[in-house]
Amino acid sequence: MESKRFTKRERSWMFYDWANSAYSILIASVLPIYAKALAAQANVADTQYVADWSFISSLTGLIVAVLAPIMGTVADYRSVRKRIFAAFFIVGVLSTGIIPIANSYTGLLILYAVTCIGFSGANVFYDAFLVDVTTPERMDRVSTWGFGLGYIGGSTIPFVISIGLIMFGEKIGVDQMSAMRIACLLTAVWWAVFTIPFLRNVQQVTFIEPEPHMLRNSFKRLGQTFKAARQHKNLFLFLIAYFFYIDGVGTIITMATSYSAALGLDTVTLTLGLLLVQVVAFPFSILYGKLSARFSAKRMIYIGIATYLLVCVVGFLMHHPWQFYLLAFLVGTAQGGIQALSRSYFGKLIPDPHRAGEFFGLYNIFGKFETVLGTFLMGLVIKLTGVVNYGVLPVAALFVIGFVLLLFVPDDKKHKASA
Repeated sequence: MESKRFTKRERSWMFYDWANSAYSILIASVLPIYAKALAAQANVADTQYVADWSFISSLTGLIVAVLAPIMGTVADYRSVRKRIFAAFFIVGVLSTGIIPIANSYTGLLILYAVTCIGFSGANVFYDAFLVDVTTPERMDRVSTWGFGLGYIGGSTIPFVISIGLIMFGEKIGVDQMSAMRIACLLTAVWWAVFTIPFLRNVQQVTFIEPEPHMLRNSFKRLGQTFKAARQHKNLFLFLIAYFFYIDGVGTIITMATSYSAALGLDTVTLTLGLLLVQVVAFPFSILYGKLSARFSAKRMIYIGIATYLLVCVVGFLMHHPWQFYLLAFLVGTAQGGIQALSRSYFGKLIPDPHRAGEFFGLYNIFGKFETVLGTFLMGLVIKLTGVVNYGVLPVAALFVIGFVLLLFVPDDKKHKASA
């Protein structure tokens, strides 16, 4: 009988979600507000600021999307996966830690780009380690609990302190700009300290042996991976559907705060709304995991997509604080669950766990476009029309396309029989 207790490796793997969630909430809340304040100092218009944030997010996502499959194939060699993970992790932490010295709008945009590359690059290999720490039968549960712990981590000490300093810091002599700089430094420390269990206890157990000309052979294996993906119809169709709907999810995560700030919502409303996302997301992430065991991961992903379509409707109509709180609640119910179940569902589709790095590299080509296509289209529409609300329309289209394509992917409870 399967044990309900998590193993040490599973717990250590999940704890990285706890660690890096501090950065996730930073770029979803404090950093866009900080950038908007610096943009105002530089006399940059709100529409230009939102477009800039969109285009930088798009560029960094494109860089990671291009590098992910190449790095993934190299990382499948014995003892390599953790080294590359550590390299990106260090880049992300250090660049986040030096954000406080960016006193210019342009400087902050550059550092934001570097932090995104470090964070997203590390996540490519973090995801790939899922097949090293657990079994296919436990992947949904482990993955959703990872996201759940992430929301607890992101909404506790670092975020609460940041909110407190931003809202009440002036009473103790800390102005808003200083409070946001402190939040960046605190995030870097949190991220670094709570990654230690992962670095100590998670090991690469699925690998291929080192060989001469590893980089050249990695490119060959990358081509083989694309061929293998096309040969496994279910996996390939899922990746295409995932490309569209997760792009919508990532765009909302990246752009919600800057979008809402451009509509005139104040800092207090934005920070409280994002805290609401974190509080709601934890129980709903766990709930998604439990319901997937009963109804299947695919059906729960459908629920998530439908919820995000409703989010788009609210976002398009949004002009008042209560609408932002409604949007935050809806996002919280779906955000962790749809990401976690997509990751675990794909992990169960991988035909050869020893090539997990390759396949998760491919997965991240599609996944990392979450900060490429959607953010680019959103910025382009806003730039062309001059109306911030219209930026939601292409995001909604991404969810509709993903929903339709997912119809052609079999239920995960039956995919083994149809493979």
